[in-house]
Amino acid sequence: MIHLNIGSNLDSKHGSRFDNISLAINLLIYSKIKIKKISNYYETPSYPNRKFPNFLNVGLIINYDDSHLTLLRKIKLIEKKLGRVKTKKNDPRIVDIDIIDFNSEIKKGIDLNLPHPKCHLRNFVLYPILQIDPNWSHPILKKNVRFLINKLSQKFRIEITRLNKNVNIQL
Repeated sequence: MIHLNIGSNLDSKHGSRFDNISLAINLLIYSKIKIKKISNYYETPSYPNRKFPNFLNVGLIINYDDSHLTLLRKIKLIEKKLGRVKTKKNDPRIVDIDIIDFNSEIKKGIDLNLPHPKCHLRNFVLYPILQIDPNWSHPILKKNVRFLINKLSQKFRIEITRLNKNVNIQL
């Protein structure tokens, strides 16, 4: 299975943070990426600088028949189309699309590491995965998502809110 995570903490010319994420998913669909499952929205404080706007994130399970590098290129084009500008690490952004797991492959590269190197430490990645794929296990650590959530600090376990709002997609 392929897991993606999409986040936004800035409004854009396309609308709100919610609109940015919905548009990103619609552009994935338009790019012939088959969406199998989408989590609810999750909101977290911006990390590490809490003065920045809160983040919204969703998790996705997709089907994709090409390579992880081809998928990465499509993702980068979508981010650019939505107005993402590369700035300093952890700065606010219109959209961020990460490949979390690509069919349990383990890769280290200049442009991409699989699985995502910090996915097991991020509440905004783990909680959406728990919702849409509760049996998922980290390909390197060989630990399931519930175990990884329980390893998060208490602070990270309570600083996340699952919103009762679904992504607006156009099929």
